[in-house]
Amino acid sequence: MTAILDDQDATNHRPVVPRLTLAQGSGGQLSDDLFISCILPRLGNRVLNDLLDSAILPGADRIALTIDSCVVQPLKFPGGDIGRLAVCGAVNDLAVCGAKPLGLALSLILSEGLERSVLEEVLDSIAATGAEAGVRVVTGDTKVIPRGLGAGLCISTAGVGAAGPPEVHPGAIRPGDLVLISGTIADHGLAVLLARDMPHLRSAVRSDVAPLNGMIHRLLDEVAGVVFLRDPSSGGLAGVVVDIAARTGLHVTLYEKDIPILPHTRHAADMLGIDPLEVANEGKVVVVVRPEAVDNVLDALRADKYGKDTQIIGVVGTEPDGVCDLRTEIGGSRILQKPYGEQLMRIG
Repeated sequence: MTAILDDQDATNHRPVVPRLTLAQGSGGQLSDDLFISCILPRLGNRVLNDLLDSAILPGADRIALTIDSCVVQPLKFPGGDIGRLAVCGAVNDLAVCGAKPLGLALSLILSEGLERSVLEEVLDSIAATGAEAGVRVVTGDTKVIPRGLGAGLCISTAGVGAAGPPEVHPGAIRPGDLVLISGTIADHGLAVLLARDMPHLRSAVRSDVAPLNGMIHRLLDEVAGVVFLRDPSSGGLAGVVVDIAARTGLHVTLYEKDIPILPHTRHAADMLGIDPLEVANEGKVVVVVRPEAVDNVLDALRADKYGKDTQIIGVVGTEPDGVCDLRTEIGGSRILQKPYGEQLMRIG
């Protein structure tokens, strides 16, 4: 990795900003810039540099480790809350790396003045979601900070799991592989945005936040031909497919007409001028599969309640350009880019 030279970010030649902004925690291009120019030069190593959702630790046991932080506002939103989000974020990050969760560590940062009833409701949600995912909180830490310094309640979850076989990795992707999404996109981010910024607006948009580890592990256990998985959370679907193209050096094509989105979610995105491809999802998985395995993969995913709307949405091409393009519904084409910053803040 290249260090910063002459106050420039050497990865893109943009001036280095001396103070952090909210956009640098968005999961978009600015987050990547911060990671590559500031964090990796100081902490990088063979495991961290792989940049997977979970680290697969060296050794015969193939232990997976992940960590995630939730700073969502409001704490409760249509379809979920910060507690469910915290558990799902950890177990899904383990699952997409082929790891079955063994236990969770929970860190609570509580602001002075938080109502005890709010904390109890969040803890009940954590327990219920953990039971659904088949994993328990086995250790943790709690801190209370002075009133006004925090957002009321922030949660970090670390998860430990036992990884495959089979091994899933972007290095296994090759031309001809198909790209799937396990259901409708953009529901989570828009549900949180509407609940936070338009609390008096009645909307049918609900977060998709869900633990996907059961569905993913049944798929990996029963069907061959899955080569890569990623949950399209921060940065949305666009962030994932652009990363796939960049990492493999191959051209990836998505077909807009095949990307599932609920009518009320599309309406909300249109009303707000937001691209649904860039909106976070917390209950969906992008799956890259060999073409000969796609029918079996579709059957396995659609048999699960969290994958019933799975669709083929794209293909990995042969062109070695590392570009992702979207074939639009009206017959045009546009190059997809990873969001610069995220359109929606504090939704994860």
